Amino acid sequence: MRKIDITGQRFGRLTIIAFSHTADRRHYWLCLCDCGKEHLTRGDALTEGRTKSCGCLSSESTRKRMLTHGEAKRGNHTAEWRVWVAMKQRCDNPKHKQYRDYGERGITICQRWASYENFLADMGRKPSPRHTIERINNDSGYSPENCRWATRAEQQRNRRNNRLITYDGQTLCLTDWAKRMGFRPHVVLKRLTIGWSVHDALTRPLTRARPSDQPNTT
Repeated sequence: MRKIDITGQRFGRLTIIAFSHTADRRHYWLCLCDCGKEHLTRGDALTEGRTKSCGCLSSESTRKRMLTHGEAKRGNHTAEWRVWVAMKQRCDNPKHKQYRDYGERGITICQRWASYENFLADMGRKPSPRHTIERINNDSGYSPENCRWATRAEQQRNRRNNRLITYDGQTLCLTDWAKRMGFRPHVVLKRLTIGWSVHDALTRPLTRARPSDQPNTT
């Protein structure tokens, strides 16, 4: 690309100080930002309006949005903001420790929630400190229609490996059935594992015999 001298010109917050160098047919210019920092950038990024500051403009805009919504006070972020950031890290950052269970598994974030303001508008505030974000369908991504605030106990019921049981025309997870029928979950699970019917596993009273004993079929 032919170099055009833009020394002294102003682009956004940047004033061109001097030409720096050419690399890969791109011309780089040394600029002085209004905030006082020097910044090296490509000439085409300046003339096309893609670069308007050393980076301070974007930071200020982010801080302004956060303050406008009350999301940052004295450097402390709200619980909802932290949930949103953690969600993005799990899905978008391959270096995150949970990326394997989220981003690598195909769990994505809807385009609308690329904006924190939209996320907050859709989800609202957490009902309590015990609530975290939950995907209703664990095989689908983060979106308004698939997410809600839920406690840890509620999320345990929605785990991928949780077992659903249909009895008397109603479907509940094993934990909920056990609680309703007055058993410990491991008792119901053991009965089903050794071949008991759902009816017997949920209704037969406990005896001194171990639950591994076969049910009476007479």
